[in-house]
Amino acid sequence: MSQESLDDLKYELELKNAEIDELTMELQEKNEEINKLKLYSTKLKYERKNLEDKLDTKIDYDKSRMKELDDLTEKLKEKDLIIEDKQDQVKYLRSLIDDYKSQLNSNTENLEVQLRKITKNYEDLLKQKDSIIEKQDEEISNLIKSRDEIIKSNKTNLISLKLQNEKYQEIIDKFTKTN
Repeated sequence: MSQESLDDLKYELELKNAEIDELTMELQEKNEEINKLKLYSTKLKYERKNLEDKLDTKIDYDKSRMKELDDLTEKLKEKDLIIEDKQDQVKYLRSLIDDYKSQLNSNTENLEVQLRKITKNYEDLLKQKDSIIEKQDEEISNLIKSRDEIIKSNKTNLISLKLQNEKYQEIIDKFTKTN
């Protein structure tokens, strides 16, 4: 081989070495870029994992909230049933109260009628009592007059009897003295 061909080969070798150096530098740049991308990928994986964890946590939270909402819905249904039952009870009690009011009104009216009757009877009885008292007063007055007359008559009779007694005593005294 000739010097020229050797020089050509050297030159070519140098060109290839320069190309290799260039490619090595490119490779290093690509490796650095790959490392940056790996770091970025790791960062994205970490962020993805965090987001997945947050999403799982959010999903778990949402599931528990849904469960709570379901429980609350169930409790609301139970409360609604209780409220409906209470409303029915209130309606029933109101109807009872209305019945009692009507009975009370009826009883009040009946009592008022009875009270009027009793009042009328009482007034009649008072009139009868007054009439009886008047008659008794008349009878008492008549009895008092009669008694006074009897007393007068008795006094008169007593006086008359005394006088008769005195006369008889005189007669007896005359007879006893004569005998």
